Amino acid sequence: MKKEFADLAKYRLEKARNTLSDGKKYIKDATLESTVNRIYYAMFYAVNALLIAKELSSSKHSGILAVFNKEIVNKGFIKRQWGEFYSDMFKRRQKGDYQDFVKFEKQDMKEWLKKAEEFINIIDELTLKMIEEKQQHSS
Repeated sequence: MKKEFADLAKYRLEKARNTLSDGKKYIKDATLESTVNRIYYAMFYAVNALLIAKELSSSKHSGILAVFNKEIVNKGFIKRQWGEFYSDMFKRRQKGDYQDFVKFEKQDMKEWLKKAEEFINIIDELTLKMIEEKQQHSS
């Protein structure tokens, strides 16, 4: 794996953690729609890092979701429940950003933040493992 791809994947993991941290702050002071947005984007950046480590990509959010499900979830790299959670957060973010009269509950938000943190930890571990394996094979 080229160093610049490994560096980019690690940067996206860091961005995922920072964005999740923003989500945790948002739940106190911002709208719940904005919090959903931050939760989704934190997960998106983590998934993006993983796909970079697998040398995969897509130019659209829906494409990232499709590649993630096909190449990561369906191939058993992570449990199906995590693919479903990522898909759910994708849909919730779409609703919160683009539909009118959408309401989210603060209690749900707290649960989603916890699950997103666990999701990012799993993706982080898998991404770093893939980077390490690819670097060992190329040297």
